Amino acid sequence: MTPNEIDLVQSSFAKVVPIREAAADLFYGRLFDIAPEVKPLFKGDMQEQGRKLMMTLGIVVNGLKDIAGILPAAEALAVRHNDYGVKPEYYAPVGEALIWTLEQGLGPDFTPAVRDAWITAYTTLSQVMISASCRQPVGAE
Repeated sequence: MTPNEIDLVQSSFAKVVPIREAAADLFYGRLFDIAPEVKPLFKGDMQEQGRKLMMTLGIVVNGLKDIAGILPAAEALAVRHNDYGVKPEYYAPVGEALIWTLEQGLGPDFTPAVRDAWITAYTTLSQVMISASCRQPVGAE
């Protein structure tokens, strides 16, 4: 990612933080609409899940300037997701739901440049996570 893309992701995410609960609700609503097959993976309290989502996004977004430093955590998260039944093909609708949520939450601030920066960030991290999950057998520690 370029420094400009990182700045765009970080500055736009700062605008999402005040509406993080609503953003999480939008995200999961959209995800379950476009990929209903993932809904059974979410068995717990969805408000808590939304908090975890936003916390994880915050960590990733804040770590983009040192992407090598966050990759091990992203890989570990992907391996843990294997235990929940996450499949590589689920990453595409998650990305679609994320971009849609940002568009809804940011409105006119979700410019084409911001959109492209988020797509680059998500694509980069999801590829790392997919690769890590495919290296780790399901159920292995």
